[in-house]
Amino acid sequence: MTGSIALPGAPLPIATAPTPTSPAVPDEIRRAAEEFESVFLSEMLAPMFEGLQTDGLGGGGIGEEIFRPMLVERYAESITRSGGVGIADSIIRELMRMQETVIPEEPADGADR
Repeated sequence: MTGSIALPGAPLPIATAPTPTSPAVPDEIRRAAEEFESVFLSEMLAPMFEGLQTDGLGGGGIGEEIFRPMLVERYAESITRSGGVGIADSIIRELMRMQETVIPEEPADGADR
């Protein structure tokens, strides 16, 4: 049987949720989600370069030790800007869903109702 069964209380399909390019997504949310994805990717890429030995003209030394983490960060930012791996999209959908949740207001005098 091909097709999916929607369960009660299940989240909406991804296609109906706001996308990162949707004008309904505030810039602050988009920026925070992309920054999170970039930091995550940077942490995942860093171990790939830790054991890399470079020698010769322009390679190795204290300079490379200092600048290699910056290069990894730029790689992660570049991956995120070119579409990323989908983490930012998920974060945007979750943050937008959280904004729609109504939080009951407490009485001004602090008394229980």
